[in-house]
Amino acid sequence: MAYSDPQSVTISGTAISLPRTSVRVNGSTYTSGDGLVAVRGDHTYGRRTRRVLRIDHSKIAADPFTAANTKFSMSNYIVFDVPPTGYSVADQTAVYAGFKAMFIASSDALITKLLGGES
Repeated sequence: MAYSDPQSVTISGTAISLPRTSVRVNGSTYTSGDGLVAVRGDHTYGRRTRRVLRIDHSKIAADPFTAANTKFSMSNYIVFDVPPTGYSVADQTAVYAGFKAMFIASSDALITKLLGGES
């Protein structure tokens, strides 16, 4: 089953609408009208089950070396890597909730440190 269409993400205080642009057997993609933001949900099944929620973000900015406008991009994603049996959806959600609480604590201090190169 697919996510609701459209999805929405707010970046730097701006809400971005992401209509569904692609449907695959085990995933879907939602893309902004300008193509600069995309969210993708994918599932891979095998010896382990991998579930990925990913956002790709692009922007046009001046290249510091040439001063020409250039497209820059980044991605951020979360991966759940679980065995086919042994972890219920509730178990997986509980592990995620603990992880999320850890990284959003103190106004995202752990993420800020990670992005600054600390570990």
